Amino acid sequence: MSGFLYYLAAFALILGILVVVHEFGHYLAARLVGVKVLRFSVGFGRPLWARRFGRDGTEWAIGAFPLGGYVKMLDEREGDVAPAELPRSFNRQPVQWRMVIVAAGPVANFLLAIVLYWGLYWHGTEEFRPVLGAPAIASPAAAAGFEEGELVRQVAGEEVQTWQEMRWLLLQRAAEQDQVELEVINPQSEIALRHLDVSAVRRSGWEGDALDRLGLTLYRPHLPPVLGLINPNSPAEEAGLRVGDEILRIDDQEIDSWADVVRTVRQSPGKELQLEVLRDGALLAVTVTPLSVDERGQEVGRIGAAVRDSGDLRATLMITVSYGVWQALTKAVAETWDKSEFTLLMIGRMITGEVSWRNISGPVTIADYAGQSARLGIDYYLKFLALVSISLGVLNLLPIPILDGGHLLYYLVEIIKRGPVSERTMEIGQQIGLTLLLMLMAFAFYNDINRLFSG
Repeated sequence: MSGFLYYLAAFALILGILVVVHEFGHYLAARLVGVKVLRFSVGFGRPLWARRFGRDGTEWAIGAFPLGGYVKMLDEREGDVAPAELPRSFNRQPVQWRMVIVAAGPVANFLLAIVLYWGLYWHGTEEFRPVLGAPAIASPAAAAGFEEGELVRQVAGEEVQTWQEMRWLLLQRAAEQDQVELEVINPQSEIALRHLDVSAVRRSGWEGDALDRLGLTLYRPHLPPVLGLINPNSPAEEAGLRVGDEILRIDDQEIDSWADVVRTVRQSPGKELQLEVLRDGALLAVTVTPLSVDERGQEVGRIGAAVRDSGDLRATLMITVSYGVWQALTKAVAETWDKSEFTLLMIGRMITGEVSWRNISGPVTIADYAGQSARLGIDYYLKFLALVSISLGVLNLLPIPILDGGHLLYYLVEIIKRGPVSERTMEIGQQIGLTLLLMLMAFAFYNDINRLFSG
């Protein structure tokens, strides 16, 4: 499968899962309160496939336009309803049941994230330990006194085991604080406290990678440039590279370590590279063209190869994190809540101008991240799926007409005024909601195109 098709398939799978789960939440809630469902559609527009199932003859369909879906329920406002079926009409339900049906979609997205995190934490995932590389010159990390090889043990008093845990806690603290205290242990087993200035993250409008801006990098040991893994259908495989090959030169530049290979490849997206390779005592010339991928708004090269594993080194740099069934569930719920809260906070600050609108991602960027996470492994792919599911749940709960949150706002007003919102008010709200949604989509597509062409 080509790189484009691979990324497209990874994105399509994520999109399909999210739409089905979200709409199934609406469907299940409607059925539970006795509302008749006429159609369950994945996608909009003319149905490419449709079948009727069940006692009510619900039509299950796949629409021509795949970005979304809907559940159509029996409703007097959308057509004639037989007198015998009036009790099963959506508009005849008490307002609290209508709220349950509408809220069930976003709730299903949150539940999906919880289930995914629960399974990952219970099964166990292998992740990088928070071991720091040399801090970037003149960066906040350098000013704080961080040194290469230090292991971060605590962030703001909370213990961390992995690089991602450290990153997440720093992001949370950077949203509210100017300085964060980190406890580290250096290669000589000495414990030290570092006070890191994280205000640069907010000043930048949260653009780019926060850790890069702070000067924090993952420790990369000196490794011989010997290939230990070749991904199927990757540029490395297509070029004829094999496991065990030692890369001696790239474009006549001598290669001393695997870090040299990574740096050269990353700096050469789409550029043909001439490699001198040592294989079984013989020198070979290999030509490889790194795939161009978007990494947080920057185009970098990838060839789909990894360095030969060293067992001792892997044990030093990697850790397998797993929890018991109930502890994993508790952690999954907490992580889903924290990420939902953080997403809502960032949306609020985007509205006030504290966070750059360039952080909004459209389908192109999401597809790119989906493909990248899929190439890294099933654990990364499922984590990305959980994160997007949370984002979708939060977005749909915003009080914008046309979204689920807008309908919930109408029902809340109905409870307060003891009567439904007028049709005229709903029409105006729908127009405003559609305009806001189109503006949001325009920003997202603009950012996608800007990342593609300007990096």
